[in-house]
Amino acid sequence: MQNKLKIINDPVHGFIKIPHEILFDIIEHPYFQRLRRIGQTGLLNLIFPGATHTRFHHAIGAMHLMFTALETLKQKGVKISEEEEKGAMLAILMHDIGHGPFSHALENMLMDDWHHEKLSLLLMNRLNVEFKGELSIAIEMFQGKYHRKFFNQLISSQLDVDRLDYLNRDSFFTGVSEGNINTQRIISMMNVCEEGELVIDAKGVYSIENFLTARMFMYWQVYYHKTSALAEFLLVKILERAKYLVSQGVDLPASENLKYFLYRGKAAASDEDVERFTQLDDNDVIQAMKFWQKSEDFILSYWCKCVIQRNLPKTIISSHPFDERFIEEKVINTNEFFEINNGNELVHEIKRKLLPYDTEKQPIYLLQKNGTKLRLEESQNQLLSGLIVNKTTRYILTFPREIEGQKS
Repeated sequence: MQNKLKIINDPVHGFIKIPHEILFDIIEHPYFQRLRRIGQTGLLNLIFPGATHTRFHHAIGAMHLMFTALETLKQKGVKISEEEEKGAMLAILMHDIGHGPFSHALENMLMDDWHHEKLSLLLMNRLNVEFKGELSIAIEMFQGKYHRKFFNQLISSQLDVDRLDYLNRDSFFTGVSEGNINTQRIISMMNVCEEGELVIDAKGVYSIENFLTARMFMYWQVYYHKTSALAEFLLVKILERAKYLVSQGVDLPASENLKYFLYRGKAAASDEDVERFTQLDDNDVIQAMKFWQKSEDFILSYWCKCVIQRNLPKTIISSHPFDERFIEEKVINTNEFFEINNGNELVHEIKRKLLPYDTEKQPIYLLQKNGTKLRLEESQNQLLSGLIVNKTTRYILTFPREIEGQKS
């Protein structure tokens, strides 16, 4: 009989144990193994060359942090059964199983409005049939339907183990130290209040503020970095353009599964859609972009060359929307330079918004010594939480590098 209680060596967390056989079975499943070929951070490696880690890495790391969090809660007297532990670890292990190639950038493009969480749930239900109901508790927890609320909060909230893992992991692989948080300290401060909700021991207030600000810095410095935002935007535009050309009868070379989605109209997801989706990964899209560099369509070919050759368009960032005349000038210059009449396709304003700490949606509560709970932003000890409750918006204008400095 195969030994399934393996140990995995992870560059961020060190040795990770797999304490239950069912976890190993899910990791071995083709649905999960596909995550080895789905990058965690899309095209971020064009900006931060080390950012080549995958969703597979991240899911295993998040599972490890879930195990650590549950151990901490048990030590504080919270009763957690083996079935609950298994369920919570399975739920976080599978939370990203529905991610498509280049994740957020392309999920709506390929499957209309199929958000990755919807696809994750769909794949979890399929796996549950295959594993004869062993994932039922995990699915309840994932959906927030389990009667003990803190399990769902550990999976999905403003302070979940998903965020704790990706912040440290992305910080590690990009080399951006501002995102580095003390995960062990934060987990050691977790607790469950009488109502069964996840709270933080009051003395952990600064660790939590550090976590919230680290996340904010990572967004503006890494995920929403103007070139990262541009790369993600280009991917969406490339697939939109390819879908449009295919609808006009243009034959574009692509792998069989990617072609299927390019030709697919709007409809509810069928069994074939799901089957083909689980065969897709980043390689299909990269291969297609390599082919499409030679496309007769100037726009498609231009964008694909930008990505594959990393000769990215110019970007300027501003805290205000760009003047329409300024944008129009860039369009005229683009048309003149390339001798085309659809230069507006190559000039775009991209918008990025961030609310670092949402006090409405899922406030973080501190557990006082006397057993009462207090909202983080209301704590006498907080230093920053009151400052990060406002939304920040940045505008990025992108246009071909070739027209830089041209006067119309």
